[in-house]
Amino acid sequence: MKTSSLAFKATLACALTAATGASLAADPAATRAKIDMALQGDIRSEAEVARDANRKPGEVLEFFGLEDNMKVLEISPATGYWSKFVGPTLCANGGELVVSVGVSADYRSEVMSLPGLGCASAINDDISLGNLPEFDFSEDDFDMVLTFWNLHNPSAEGRANLNKAVFDSLKSGGIYGVVDHTRRHMQPTSRPVGRRLDPVLVIKELLDTGFEFVDYSDMHFHPEEDLSQEVGTPGVRGATDRFTLKFRKP
Repeated sequence: MKTSSLAFKATLACALTAATGASLAADPAATRAKIDMALQGDIRSEAEVARDANRKPGEVLEFFGLEDNMKVLEISPATGYWSKFVGPTLCANGGELVVSVGVSADYRSEVMSLPGLGCASAINDDISLGNLPEFDFSEDDFDMVLTFWNLHNPSAEGRANLNKAVFDSLKSGGIYGVVDHTRRHMQPTSRPVGRRLDPVLVIKELLDTGFEFVDYSDMHFHPEEDLSQEVGTPGVRGATDRFTLKFRKP
């Protein structure tokens, strides 16, 4: 009995040491400070900075657990709003930013050449969100994949292809962070809600892909928004209710 007790204490001590080491290796407060510093960077436009109050980028990346030395894949970066501070946060600390799917020529020439984005690269940029076949990212060592207001664009089949490619590209334990415009549960598709998604459906699809559901955040909850209008409608644009979901590859 005494031997078993000593063995248990030794095992517990090892576990605590490992946990302490992990917490020292990943300092969320330090990474958040670096993100906030990148948000002050002069490569960002006034219009991008103005969106921060609504989009809460620092809070989003902190919620997803971004670490400054990660290898991160960003899906369809558009004009580079997120890349312009995610990239510098990673590039200055041994991390790597990879962008993919719907990467425009303008993004390549105007964003990837910006100061602080020397670690950024693009893959599979010949694929568009509107027509996603079965494919893979040909890399399987990402720590995190991020997609912002993109999952509503593909068909259900295209979304399944994208989610499978994301799953295969992540390391075990890797995080998939998703933000998109909210549709009411089970609401039929129509033109006004075509750029919205049912978060319950998103969770089901990602569980079916093999992901574990980790958490959600209500930081983008807008109770005044009735979820019935097109997301670009004046007065609604920039103030839509959005879901923020975190998944993990086992």
